[in-house]
Amino acid sequence: QVQLVESGGGLVQAGESLRLSCLASTSIFSFNAMGWYHQAPGKQRELVAIILKTGTTNYADSVKGRFTISGDIAKNTVYLQMNSLKPEDTGVYYCAAASRDYYWGQGTQVIVSS
Repeated sequence: QVQLVESGGGLVQAGESLRLSCLASTSIFSFNAMGWYHQAPGKQRELVAIILKTGTTNYADSVKGRFTISGDIAKNTVYLQMNSLKPEDTGVYYCAAASRDYYWGQGTQVIVSS
């Protein structure tokens, strides 16, 4: 059973940075893709960053130039570096991994105050 555990959320002020981590219970190289989703209060979950097995990355327009997704195979961890945070970035961030199945972490809360 694959497990994904997120960490790194917290309360920050607008303009500050956070780095989220997603620790997988298996090699991240076993997944075709891993990504980070953002669920703002009262809204649907949306994909903000994805990294493919090839290393290719893609981002939602709302975070381009501010967020960076990366992976460390040796640590079985995928990161989301979030810079220049805005109040609208507030919400729960979920890590997800895709192979034959789709796996979710439990989420980590990010609050950005203005």
